[in-house]
Amino acid sequence: MSGEPSNDMRTTETETREPEGARSISLTPAAVTYVKRIRGNEGKEGQALRIGVKAGGCSGYSYFLGFTTERRGSDTVLEYEDLTVYIDPRSLEVLAGTEIDYQRGLLGTGIQFKNPRVKKTCGCGDSFTL
Repeated sequence: MSGEPSNDMRTTETETREPEGARSISLTPAAVTYVKRIRGNEGKEGQALRIGVKAGGCSGYSYFLGFTTERRGSDTVLEYEDLTVYIDPRSLEVLAGTEIDYQRGLLGTGIQFKNPRVKKTCGCGDSFTL
């Protein structure tokens, strides 16, 4: 009998962790500041940032970012300091655990996706495989 509750607990813990993992996408303060600055420069104040992935590229998936006023019913909505972020369910699954950062450096400046699920990227760095 003691084995049965333990098994039930494991099932419950796994079911609880999966949704939390799917929502563990985060934007660093540097990324939020950068996106808000770009949004203002493009005259898109008040628009949300859509983050997603699309099939394509050398390795299977590519990231995309864009401003939008369209919220889909199935979108997950995140809020960061007056920045609303929309993520569709399929992208949310691929992006689980991802940190989105903005970095400046000798090798380049811009948004970086730090996705722990990526197994391989293409030579140009624009696409990836899980």
